[in-house]
Amino acid sequence: MDNSDTSPLKREDIWVALGLLTRLPLPARHWDANRPAALAAWAYPLVGFLLGLLAAVLGWLLLALGLPVDMTAAAILLSLTMLTGAMHEDGLADTADGLWGGTTPERRLEIMKDSHIGAYGTIALISGFALRWSALSALMSAGYLWSPLLIAAMASRAAMASLMGALPNARSTGLSKLTGRPGKDAPRIAAGIATLATLLAFGLAGLWPLLFAAAALIVCRTIAQKKIGGQTGDILGATQQITEIAVLGAICALVL
Repeated sequence: MDNSDTSPLKREDIWVALGLLTRLPLPARHWDANRPAALAAWAYPLVGFLLGLLAAVLGWLLLALGLPVDMTAAAILLSLTMLTGAMHEDGLADTADGLWGGTTPERRLEIMKDSHIGAYGTIALISGFALRWSALSALMSAGYLWSPLLIAAMASRAAMASLMGALPNARSTGLSKLTGRPGKDAPRIAAGIATLATLLAFGLAGLWPLLFAAAALIVCRTIAQKKIGGQTGDILGATQQITEIAVLGAICALVL
C-alpha cells in the first residue's frame, strides 16, 4: 500500500525546497520520507524570495559603501551563483551543449551528463551573465534594486515548478527523476505566489513581466519536448536562467 503524503501544502516543504535549490547551511530536521520531494515545488518562489532578498541586501550595502553600480551588479550575480551552488548556471550550460550538440534525444541526454563544457555551453553562460548583468546595472542606475531582484528570482523558480508539472522526466535517473513529479496543485500554487508578488510590486503593470515569464516558459517547454521528449534537472536550471533574464528585461522595458 502507498503511504505517500500527497497533501498540497506542508510547512516542511519550504525546508525541502531550500535544501534542493540552495547551498545554505540548514539546521538538521526530520524529513517525511513518504512525501515526494517534488510536492515542495509550490515553495520554490519562496526560496526565490529569500535568495533575491539576500542578494538585494548585499547590493544595498555595496551601493551604500560607494561601490559602482556595475561592480555591484556583478557582485550580486556572484552571490546568487554561490548561494545556489551554480546549479542553474550549470543547467543552462549543459542544456545548450546537449540540445544543440546532439542529433538524437539519446545523444543529447548523453552530452548533458558530460561534465565538460563545450562551445554552446560557454556561449550560453557568457550570454546569460551578460544579459543579467546589463539588466541589473540599468535598473540600479535608475534606482531600482529590491523589486526586480525579488520578482525575477520568484517568477523564474515558479517557472521551474510549472515545467516539472508539464513535462515528464526525460531520463530514468538524475536529480529531476529522484525529485519526482509535483502533480497539478504545487505548480499552480507556485504560479499564484509569483503572480501575487509581481502584482503587489508593480500593480497591473506587473502583467508585463508575467507575460514575458510565461513566454520564456513556453519556449523552454517546447524546445525540451521537441529535443528530448521531457525535462531534466539541467532543463529546469536553464528554464530558471532564461525566465530570470526575460523577467529582468521586461522590468527594464516597464520602468526605464
